[in-house]
Amino acid sequence: MLKVGLTGGIGAGKSEVSRLLVERGAVLIDADKIAREVVEPGTEGLAAVVEAFGDEVLAPDGSLDRPRLGSVVFADSDKLATLNKIVHPLVGARSAELEAAAGPDSVVVHDVPLLTENGLAPLYDLVIVVDASRETQLDRLTRLRGMSEEDARARMSAQATREKRLEIADIVIDNDVPLERLRERVDAVWAELARRARAATA
Repeated sequence: MLKVGLTGGIGAGKSEVSRLLVERGAVLIDADKIAREVVEPGTEGLAAVVEAFGDEVLAPDGSLDRPRLGSVVFADSDKLATLNKIVHPLVGARSAELEAAAGPDSVVVHDVPLLTENGLAPLYDLVIVVDASRETQLDRLTRLRGMSEEDARARMSAQATREKRLEIADIVIDNDVPLERLRERVDAVWAELARRARAATA
């Protein structure tokens, strides 16, 4: 098994890269998706979030009001740290379960938005960083996700700098390019990952 950490700044196009890797045969463990699952109604995760931040972070149906929670934590680094202390251990435990279920010669890609910020690079055999300029990130967040420029910049500033991400990268995928070029780059990266996975089990 080859354990790959995949990360990139918000709006860099990490989701597109993870989708392309899955098309080629990767087993994807999506930390964001798991982070949503561990705070669904009835979970210990949601109970802990409500205890820390109060009932005002709940929607009328009892589910987590993610935009409201986001507005609370992204403006306050201490509150963000509190949220991370609740959610990250739960995500880690679920990720380990999913990884254990993958085959011995699998390429397991962990899609981890905050890999750099949380110092998680040593957990993986290699780290792939999806890289894009700040201008590209800002354009995608405002044009494709409908964020205000102020909100987009705040989200970007809450993450590690581009330089910090590149420092931990074993492989960089440049996503300031058209989709066809991105596909070609992912093809080349996949060939290398598959080769390493085979070598690891030989």
